[in-house]
Amino acid sequence: MSRIGKMPITIPSGVAISVEKNNVVKVKGPKGELFQQVDKDLEVTIEDGELTINRHTEQKRHKAMHGLYRSLVANMVQGVSEGYTRTLELVGVGYRCTNTGQLLELALGYSHPIYFYVPEEVTLSTKMEKGSNPTVILESSDKQLIGQIAAKIRAFRKPEPYKGKGVRYTGEVIRRKAGKAAAKK
Repeated sequence: MSRIGKMPITIPSGVAISVEKNNVVKVKGPKGELFQQVDKDLEVTIEDGELTINRHTEQKRHKAMHGLYRSLVANMVQGVSEGYTRTLELVGVGYRCTNTGQLLELALGYSHPIYFYVPEEVTLSTKMEKGSNPTVILESSDKQLIGQIAAKIRAFRKPEPYKGKGVRYTGEVIRRKAGKAAAKK
């Protein structure tokens, strides 16, 4: 049996969960409202402040879906109660970031600035302090959406292995390579 799938999800105070027709799970909390359609072969039950997802067969597809949907619903519960934050650093000379509302402007060493519109579900803020790298901060209740947007911003200039310049997640370790001069010695 799926170890992840069989774990119950505790519902924190202030979060309301309802299962509607077609197995749609709606989660509402202080940070927002999210919904996810669960596979029709799985059963979602709410008892004593805990949500459980059960499967009726041992088919390989059902085992895979069991753990997947339990994780997705657990991420929704955490998102509407606590929220998610993703921070990105711009490492490089002359790299800058500013935002005007939901419009992010990045200067990443290209001949032109990059403009990226962030959806309304994600709160965007930028920080440029002297002595530290410019930082883009994303906050949202939807883990999938915030991860996708952070990946798109990172893809504008991925960190390169020789000098480490580029857009990286805060705390990300870049594996560095030796250049030509180190190889000759």
